[in-house]
Amino acid sequence: MKYFLLYTTLLVILFSNSTIAQETTEIQSKYTAQNKGKFFISWGGNRDSYSKSDITFQGKDYDFTLENVQAHDKPKGWHIDYINPVRMTIPQTNLRMGYFISNHYSVAIGVDHMKYVMAQNKTVDINGYYPNPGSYNELLANNQVLLTEEFLQYEHTDGLNYVNTEFSRHDDISSIFNIRNTDKIQVNLTEGVGFGLLYPKTNTTLLGKERHDDFHVSGYGTSLKAGLNVTFFKHFYIQGELKGGYINMQDIRTTQSSEDSASQDFFFFQKIIALGGIFRI
Repeated sequence: MKYFLLYTTLLVILFSNSTIAQETTEIQSKYTAQNKGKFFISWGGNRDSYSKSDITFQGKDYDFTLENVQAHDKPKGWHIDYINPVRMTIPQTNLRMGYFISNHYSVAIGVDHMKYVMAQNKTVDINGYYPNPGSYNELLANNQVLLTEEFLQYEHTDGLNYVNTEFSRHDDISSIFNIRNTDKIQVNLTEGVGFGLLYPKTNTTLLGKERHDDFHVSGYGTSLKAGLNVTFFKHFYIQGELKGGYINMQDIRTTQSSEDSASQDFFFFQKIIALGGIFRI
C-alpha cells in the first residue's frame, strides 16, 4: 500500500510540474509577454485646458502685464484632416515614437501640438504703460482694459508645440479582465514623466504692429501622464491618456521687431486618444 501511495504521489508531482512548466512556456512564448527591444509609434488628437496666466509684453516704448488672462484650445472635432498628409498639422495632434529599454520601461520622443487662444473681449487688470492708451477701444476704469481685437489678439495656434521626451512604465493588467491570450487582446496601464521645449508659432496682433509669423523656441515644459492601452493582435493599439503639466515661456516673439517680446507661464491639462503600432526590427 505504501508503495502505491508513493507511486501516486510521484505521478501527481510530475504531472503538476509538467503542467506548470507548460503554462510557463506558453506565457513566455507569447509575443506580448516580452516588451524589451520593441519600438512603437502613435498618432492621435487632444483637447486642452489651461490655467489663467499673467502675460507680460515688452518693447521699445511699452512694458505692461495683463493679469489672469483666460485661454482655451481650438478643437477641430472629428475630421479627415487628422489623416490627410498635407493637413495633418492643422488639428490638435500628438505624435510619439519610442523604444522599450526593458519589459516595463520605455523612452520616447514626441510633439504635443496643442493650441492656445486668448479669450477675446474679456476685462483684465493691467499694470505698466504703452503708447496712446485708449486708442484701441480698450481703456476702462480702475487699471483695467478690455481685450479688444484692436488692442491685442494673442494665440499659439500653429501651435503650442511641446517637443518632449518621456520616460514611462507599462504594466499588463489583462488578468483583471480575465484575458488569457494577450496575443489577441492585451490591456496595459501606463504612467510617465516628460520634459521638453516649447516651439510655438505665435500669432499676435499687438497695438497694431505687424506680427512675427514664424516658429521660435520660447521656453520649456514638464508633464506627468497616466493612460490605458489596449493592444490588438500583438501589433496595433488604441491608447487614452490624461496628461497635465507646467509651461514656462520667457521669450515669445510677438512682432517683426526683435525688441518686442512676451512672457508667461501656466498649467495645462490634455485629454488624448491615439492609435499606434508596436513591433520589433
